Amino acid sequence: MCCHTSLLSAQNITIDTVEVNARRLRDAERAATPIQTFEREELERMGINAVSDAVKHMSGVQVKDYGGIGGLKTISVRSLGAQHTAVMYDGVAVSDCQTGQVDISRYAIDNVESLSLTIGQSDNIFQSAKQTASAGVLNISTQNLSTESMARFRTGSYGLVNPTLLFRSFISPKLHFSAYADYQRADGVYRFHMMNGSKSIDEKRNNSDINAWRGELNLTWLPTANQTLNVKAYLFDSDRGLPGSVVYDNPYAAERSHDRNYFGQLNYENHLSDRWKLRASAKYNWTWSQYTDKDIAREVDDRFRQTELYASAVLWHQPTDRWEVSLAQDMGYNYLHANTPQCIFPSRYTLLTALASRYTAGRFTATASLLNTVIIEEAKEDKPADDRHRLSPAVSVSMRLLNHTNWRLRASYKDIFRNPTFNDLYYLMLGNRNLQPEKTQQWNLGTVWSESFSGWLTYVNISADAYYGGVTDKIVAIPKMFFWTMFNIGKVETKGVDITLSAQGGVQKVCWYASATYNYMDAHDVTDRSLASWHDQLPYTPLHSGSASITLEHPIVCLTYNLIWTGQRYNMQINLPTTRMKGYADHSVSLYRTFNFGKSRLRLQGDIRNIGNKNYEVVRFYPMPGRNYQFTIQYSF
Repeated sequence: MCCHTSLLSAQNITIDTVEVNARRLRDAERAATPIQTFEREELERMGINAVSDAVKHMSGVQVKDYGGIGGLKTISVRSLGAQHTAVMYDGVAVSDCQTGQVDISRYAIDNVESLSLTIGQSDNIFQSAKQTASAGVLNISTQNLSTESMARFRTGSYGLVNPTLLFRSFISPKLHFSAYADYQRADGVYRFHMMNGSKSIDEKRNNSDINAWRGELNLTWLPTANQTLNVKAYLFDSDRGLPGSVVYDNPYAAERSHDRNYFGQLNYENHLSDRWKLRASAKYNWTWSQYTDKDIAREVDDRFRQTELYASAVLWHQPTDRWEVSLAQDMGYNYLHANTPQCIFPSRYTLLTALASRYTAGRFTATASLLNTVIIEEAKEDKPADDRHRLSPAVSVSMRLLNHTNWRLRASYKDIFRNPTFNDLYYLMLGNRNLQPEKTQQWNLGTVWSESFSGWLTYVNISADAYYGGVTDKIVAIPKMFFWTMFNIGKVETKGVDITLSAQGGVQKVCWYASATYNYMDAHDVTDRSLASWHDQLPYTPLHSGSASITLEHPIVCLTYNLIWTGQRYNMQINLPTTRMKGYADHSVSLYRTFNFGKSRLRLQGDIRNIGNKNYEVVRFYPMPGRNYQFTIQYSF
């Protein structure tokens, strides 16, 4: 926020106002592991319209986007794969036991209060064991105890219609209620140009339509000053086309996906005393999906149903002023039902126990944890995969280098694994029940510096992290006779550097905000020296990538420029000129203005996305939309 000096007059005494520039340190500035956070104010300032767009501005992250407004979008941290990244929605894990991937496009940005990404082991030991059990964690928080409600309508290119309603109110001084509803439809038809070999293709993208409903009901009860109970009911229903890849000059596709997801969850937190805290959560999740394809000789109509029961409890204690300990216990049950041939109807019981400790002494902080994982596999129709049991340690340290400075060094190590998904183990003519879990080791060494100033530059934050990651027993699909089968033959090494920069300031009536990220990621295959893919870069992993955002705020109008850029990549395991994909840069501009009417606000925003009008490809043969427009009107009251 821009600040200006003023004078206060009282009788014959004039006193200069003292401007205080001190600011509370963010968790990311003190943490022993990389944490990146976007608050609601920052998301609005950057003109962000989707969770996936915000995540693309985080360092060390790859978002795999299959194009189209309703296209699948998954997140991978430091080339480990989407299955290694946990997504937490208001403190409770989102899971997909069938594929292990979470489609973050299912979650709207309009009721999100904050987004944060933690890579490695978090300093926060008051958390569920599920968060400890992942290489990276994306936290999506919608909790807000205000009474501000909002109605918003967004429209734009490709037939986009997207109304939203968010209502918040206190039923009583201790009972808060909120309801959120969102509808999105678009035909998704856009022209594209791409090269297929030496041939130029100019066509229209088809079968990229979407009709989706989202809704939430939230209830927060504050029985005492030390207790909080949050209850959430969520529904998502979408019918969308899967545009498919443009191969052999054929842009036509007839695949469709119908998805339904309903869940209910609760979180209870009790600060028993200054030195004891308790948190408990529970969730019931039901997911149904239908995949159809009428453009092949044999019509496909595959239907899958997942049922999940999940519970978690964590107890935190502070024996001394410098020492904290916690014990977390998670229990989960997953079941998959399908109409596909030879489905064995698998189920899985998961027990996660995490013991964590944190010690702080002056400028030094150390955190350590030990995770115990027990997985029990069952099946109704056939022999299931083997049960699993494993211990996973993690440790991190952080030290402020000098007194009265915000310059810190940090280092961390985490050993973790991911169990094969139901598709990996049991999918028809592909699954392999003898698969072992993927094992990963993460090392990180970094520094972070932040400082507040007065004048045209009021705040600067810089962080740099060098990291090494290794994956053994990587699960890959390889051909065997006439079919593909999953095997544990992969070994991957990743070396990289993440750099982030953010700054802000102001000159007279103009406030400015700037941020940038740079990622260097050398992720290569070290499975077997005799293979052609030895030491080749992993598919869809660019060596260089980054982002930038600049915002100028003025009382009349505000302007934001966003850039996402990615260097060249390869779309196959073997790096050849024919498998190389060009880099791309996506430039977007947002103009917005907010009008205040007492306690109400009206915000008008216009966006021009992909100004360069390039049909670049995030995934090979899936061209992204060219230049497109969006307009948003939002009324907060």
